[in-house]
Amino acid sequence: MADTKTPVLAPRSQAAPDRGGLRVGLIVGGLAVALVAGFALGKAMGSPTAAGGTPTGATPTFNEASPHTHAMTGMTGSEVGGLAISSAGYTLVPQQTEFKAGVQDFRFVITGADRKPVTTFAVVHDRPLHFVVARRDLSGYQHLHPTMAPDGTWSVEVDLPEPGMWRAVADFTAIGAAGAQTAVTLGTDLTVAGSYRPAQLPAQSRVVSVGGYTVAYEGTLQIGATSPLLFRVLSNGQPVTKIDPYLGSYGHLVFLRELDLAYVHTHPENQLTGGAVKFWATAPSTGTYRMFFDFQVNGKVHTAAFTLVIGN
Repeated sequence: MADTKTPVLAPRSQAAPDRGGLRVGLIVGGLAVALVAGFALGKAMGSPTAAGGTPTGATPTFNEASPHTHAMTGMTGSEVGGLAISSAGYTLVPQQTEFKAGVQDFRFVITGADRKPVTTFAVVHDRPLHFVVARRDLSGYQHLHPTMAPDGTWSVEVDLPEPGMWRAVADFTAIGAAGAQTAVTLGTDLTVAGSYRPAQLPAQSRVVSVGGYTVAYEGTLQIGATSPLLFRVLSNGQPVTKIDPYLGSYGHLVFLRELDLAYVHTHPENQLTGGAVKFWATAPSTGTYRMFFDFQVNGKVHTAAFTLVIGN
């Protein structure tokens, strides 16, 4: 079932480590990850716990204390995730990919190398699977959390209000033989019948408004080097002093690249920095991206969306 949040439409405990060692580790690790898997992702926030309605067979915890990526694994030359329907022995099998405009019941399974549905997943940031949907023009973004039936069938309501091509991305960590965990990000296209009229991408800006709040970010992404991004939430011009943890951390940051909708899901440091939510990330290439920052205040989740252009 989808979380209650402000949608974005056209115009997602470990013990606190030593900060000095962490900064060096993040920079060195980020350079290596950038060459292999694109964005180097931030630290996880706290120990994940089993969410309500966790599918049978899911484990209650997953260690994300080190920099990591949710990009595709096992596919040579793949820098970011969500571009393929199959990777690392796992395949996303949608029950249906053509729809009429409106709210849809979307169902799918994740199959393993034996072609049987996988039913055992690690719980990462309070959920065994994160599901992102966006239109090809980078509008209509939704960060959802499907539920899984005992037979491995996942289901979730998605809102596809406009005709055109949409991209659905499943981000999960499967548990295989002998407890081996494999982080995989798979994607599939969804088609909504009708005349497609792409929305114009909003201009690049460091400040946006959503749900009565102003959200601003600081920092500049670099290609091949890990850099900090800090997000601040303000209300009536004043900093919001209490940002609630959401899905195990103070925020979630998803990047979608224009043209191919390549995907990266980043997690922040486990403490606020001067009231700001701090992420570490690396740009995999030049190009235009849409950056979606999920945060929670007073029990309500909001998504601030930014256009980001990375030059040569």
